[in-house]
Amino acid sequence: MKKLFSFAVIGLLAVLLLAACGGGGGNNDAGDTTDNEGGGEQTAENFSWRLASNHPEEHAVTKSLRQFTELAEENSDGSVNVELHHSGVLGEERSVIELVKSGTLEMARVSASALEGFEEAYSIFNLPYVFQSEEHYYDVMDNSDAVKEIFEKSKDTGWFAIGWYSGGSRSIYTTSKAVSSPEDMKGLKIRVQESPTAIAMIEAMGGSPTPMSFGEVYTALQQGIIDGAENNELGLTANKHGEVAKHWSQTDHQYSPDVLIISTRAWEALSEDQQQAVMEAARTSSDDHKDRWAEATEAAVKQAKEEMNVTFNDIDKTPFIESAAPIHENFKDKSEDNARWFEDFQNHLND
Repeated sequence: MKKLFSFAVIGLLAVLLLAACGGGGGNNDAGDTTDNEGGGEQTAENFSWRLASNHPEEHAVTKSLRQFTELAEENSDGSVNVELHHSGVLGEERSVIELVKSGTLEMARVSASALEGFEEAYSIFNLPYVFQSEEHYYDVMDNSDAVKEIFEKSKDTGWFAIGWYSGGSRSIYTTSKAVSSPEDMKGLKIRVQESPTAIAMIEAMGGSPTPMSFGEVYTALQQGIIDGAENNELGLTANKHGEVAKHWSQTDHQYSPDVLIISTRAWEALSEDQQQAVMEAARTSSDDHKDRWAEATEAAVKQAKEEMNVTFNDIDKTPFIESAAPIHENFKDKSEDNARWFEDFQNHLND
């Protein structure tokens, strides 16, 4: 009888220990532990989530994501714990979007270009020169009804967006020569994100688009598989592309946001207060990120010039802007929603 009693006690202690280790970022007094099928376990009130991003640890966006995770925990009184996995350790963008969509992963930071393959509405963010300036870009992303609608559009398919982070403007950088016009782009193989809009953009700008994953770009530039790429200034330094691409041409052809997406399943498991806490964390970290991004860009340009000998070339953007006009028209002609969203974006120029 004593042996049976001892076994019972040991078994009970083991169960309690497992429950304590598996709880989602808080104590387990709220109720029974259940599997939320999203990579972490939860009680009725406590959640432990994962957030994936392919940016490196010291990237400005990574720092803002870290702020988001801290605020989510603080705002929710410790009941929502989000663990950040940077540097692509959970996979490339397309694979983590699939994981979020299925509910296997709770959150991810991904480019708008990657999202285009899952929800066509995101192609508007990838249109060249849809944003005329940084001020226009910020105003649209923060205040546009069209952006809010697009962010919610995929909710019934397993995921949606709750926030965004500026990735600055994107320009062309090359290994062999500077680019100052579409004529200079002829014959150049330019890496693009795996987005139909990005492919059409480089074709319209005169180049030969070469889709490839971001992690392959450095080696492709180094080995001459591609002649250049298009990205923001941090691509030169944080990703070391400035070691092999010495010519930067300030085309400013895109202001493409990084988007914070969440699994619909994970979101709906939260209480209203927790949802509000997470949304507020996303808004605050996004707002603070603007200053962080400006500082990071200034530092990247300085480093690229002084340590990597990258030459920065100001150019007349007019020929490139004109090359984008047919892409805009094609986008608007596809649907009434597209035309309405595009008009909404442009209306913010007059605000």
